Amino acid sequence: MTELLFGILGLLAGLAALAGSVTALLAARAVARLAATPPVTPPVTPPVTPLATGPALAASILKPLHGREPGLEGALASTLAQRHAAPFEVLFAVRDPADPAAALAEAAMAAAPAIPARLIRDPRLHGANRKVSQLVNLEGLARHEVLVVADADMLVPRYWLTAVTAPLADPAVGLVTCLYRGEAGDAGLWSRLAALWIDWQFLPHAALGEAMGRANGCYGATMALRAETLKRIGGFAALSELLADDHALGAAVRRLGLRVVVAPVLPGHVMTEPGPGALARHELRWARTLRLLDPGGYAGMGVTFPLAWGGLTMLLLPAALAPAGWAALALAALARLALALRVDQALQRRLSPARLALLPLRDGLSFAIWAFGLARGTVTWQGRRYRMRPDGTMVSAG
Repeated sequence: MTELLFGILGLLAGLAALAGSVTALLAARAVARLAATPPVTPPVTPPVTPLATGPALAASILKPLHGREPGLEGALASTLAQRHAAPFEVLFAVRDPADPAAALAEAAMAAAPAIPARLIRDPRLHGANRKVSQLVNLEGLARHEVLVVADADMLVPRYWLTAVTAPLADPAVGLVTCLYRGEAGDAGLWSRLAALWIDWQFLPHAALGEAMGRANGCYGATMALRAETLKRIGGFAALSELLADDHALGAAVRRLGLRVVVAPVLPGHVMTEPGPGALARHELRWARTLRLLDPGGYAGMGVTFPLAWGGLTMLLLPAALAPAGWAALALAALARLALALRVDQALQRRLSPARLALLPLRDGLSFAIWAFGLARGTVTWQGRRYRMRPDGTMVSAG
């Protein structure tokens, strides 16, 4: 009886490995297409200054800051280095005047004196979500009609601002967002694994979901919308108690009958994790948030781990079916390797055997995080623990 049960479980794992292998190949194709799609941007004729005029949309970039993370200097400099054929400004924000990020922002502004930029020190809190509180503080200070929210740790190409604002010229578009690639903030193992999760797990499967029209995503690292649209949904204050503020913003814009567009530009998300605990807390927060928002979709995400299912197939099938177990594992490994290679090629990363050697470890960690994410629990954000309510609001867990 036990052997029969293990055999059935092994066959189910094998089916999951097969489905995951097919999904991996489709995801590899989707991310390659996304990376090959040129952004729809107005022509920019150099030299360009932030005071230049043209068909681009004037914009205010809102950039909340918190702490001094490796790579932050480069991320801030890239924001100020935009080549945009319309006026734009950058508003940096910190809550604590002593926050070390403030000094980095001041240095970045001093290095780019031609770019209108300000650093806002404002300790006011408007809800549990401290990032959104900073956006509330910046909202009324923006000079331009188009607002672009950008996470502090985003390393953006010079055409990023134009790419994410150009679609707003269409009045039917209410919000523009974009996917992103992973960039390790240091040479440590855990930072590299965090960046690989973005490149080999999040990016390709999100791109596949978007290509199939099933993702309905709004990715908080970049969100661009008109101030008038934001006002119609109650401003950033309407999101101040929510952990998944990006998801809520996208849903609110869609309820207005406006479209949410994913721009074909891939900035880098700088990932810095000092150890396995920090990595697990970060990824578990993301996992539990997603499970709360879409329990069915989160459960279905399990199919995106074919290598883990292939390994379970090999372990669970009885000896008589061992060749089938090895075949499932081999198929899964080849599919995941093909996805990793195709993604790296699309992102123009050089072939690195040392990077590819981390694939089994990265997939094993991803599967474990997904499994733990199935259970309810607290999440940790900016050093604080929160419990999420069913409506997406969060309360301190002590």
